[in-house]
Amino acid sequence: MTHLSMDNRLMMEWTVEVEEQEMLLREFVGLKGISKRGLTAIKYEGGGLFLNGEEVTVRKKIQPGDTVKIYFPEETRSGSLVSENLGLEVLYEDQWLIVVNKPAGMNTIPSRDKPRGSLANGLAGYFDYHQIAAGVHIATRLDKDTSGVVLAAKYAHVHHLLSEMQKLNQISREYTAIAEGNVLLDEGTINQPISRDPSSIITRIVDAEGQRAVTHYKKVAAGHAHTMLSFQLETGRTHQIRVHTSWLGHPLAGDDLYGGEVRFINRQALHCRKLMLHHPVTGEELEVVSPLPDDIKELKKNVGMNG
Repeated sequence: MTHLSMDNRLMMEWTVEVEEQEMLLREFVGLKGISKRGLTAIKYEGGGLFLNGEEVTVRKKIQPGDTVKIYFPEETRSGSLVSENLGLEVLYEDQWLIVVNKPAGMNTIPSRDKPRGSLANGLAGYFDYHQIAAGVHIATRLDKDTSGVVLAAKYAHVHHLLSEMQKLNQISREYTAIAEGNVLLDEGTINQPISRDPSSIITRIVDAEGQRAVTHYKKVAAGHAHTMLSFQLETGRTHQIRVHTSWLGHPLAGDDLYGGEVRFINRQALHCRKLMLHHPVTGEELEVVSPLPDDIKELKKNVGMNG
């Protein structure tokens, strides 16, 4: 059982099963997804670990029927994160997660040069406006000029659970893009390693010495000299879709960083359309969809794509 306590702290509660008897609490809560870092925060930052209503240490042994309850520390935010009302479009929200529709042109997180205007700033403002005692823990990021679905957790522990799911490829995102030229194959896989371009601090390149990068694509529609593609990533390298489509000879429309033209659109025509996962707390299957933004719809029309 997971819910919020009266003081808005995240609380998790379990009943010990027969097969878990004689375990140390440290082992038990580890099996429930509590990290060592999380246990340290619980101990020193205002949380609590209780066995049958009594506060205990992780060295306590448990027995069948025991009740284990954990209170996580109250959520805090970085003092440098400015809270702003940015009118974010919320696609899904519950007491643990929030999924928003990031517009093109918005950074996912603030930087030293641009401390305002990011999605993280907007989430802080949204939580403050709605009096939600939550932190800002972004689980999936998008490039500034890529639009679409972004997932965030309201609590550090839930973010930890999402991070573990990502390591196991249990969070899936589907992207839609419009590439230049006529892609011949109806579907395919690009398996080409990616590394930093030694001549740039921004761009990436296909490089035999780089990190493994695998992109699966399917053709969705064709125009006069453009192709709409759907992508799913097996890995998550920076600029992966943009680098791989450019390597394929079909850079994304508008992506002048990787060889695309800005004739019809002034940013890469790339949109994160769908997010799929099993909820890290409830196990419920979630599918969140973001419709194509207006500039990509207009691009479709201008390059002769129907539908």
